[in-house]
Amino acid sequence: GKPECRSQTSSRIDATRLSLHGLWPQDEYCGVGSRDESFDKSGDWDNLPRVDLSPATKADLDRIMPGTQSRLERHEWLKHGTCSGVSADTYFGRAVLFLDTINNSAVGQLLGASIGKRLDGTAIRDAFDTAFGTGAGDRVRIACSQDGDRRLISEITIGLRGDVLGTGGIGELIAASRPTDPGCNGGIVDRVGHN
Repeated sequence: GKPECRSQTSSRIDATRLSLHGLWPQDEYCGVGSRDESFDKSGDWDNLPRVDLSPATKADLDRIMPGTQSRLERHEWLKHGTCSGVSADTYFGRAVLFLDTINNSAVGQLLGASIGKRLDGTAIRDAFDTAFGTGAGDRVRIACSQDGDRRLISEITIGLRGDVLGTGGIGELIAASRPTDPGCNGGIVDRVGHN
């Protein structure tokens, strides 16, 4: 029922590639007033302050984060970005760079070629190894959700450690993070039109 789901078309990037949820430093709500934190926690994102972004960053973010239609960028900035120590433009610019790099790698190719099919979690982690170096897949966690009788891959979380918001490259940032529980062992890569 969300606007970004209702408006999805087969030509929009999130129909065939990963979309962005967020970039999450460990701390939350740094320097945020209780009123805004309350709005955020209740999901009332329309009442959160607008995020100050350049037109180019806003356009990039709208392209890879369809959730901006529901003000997801306001939530992500308030809860996580305020703790990053950088401007909103830098914070979201790095997230755009990382996601574009992943989507243009063996990972994006694998996921795009697997729409509507079941994909094993090992294959996804192997694609991360191919794209970003041996061991990268060990730093990836896959989440799945049930949709009736279908088990869908719903999220991929990638560990990053180091100069995430500066000049660190995604391969070195993944390599520097700790291995994680792999999560779900596989599921269907959803087709366009399914929510």
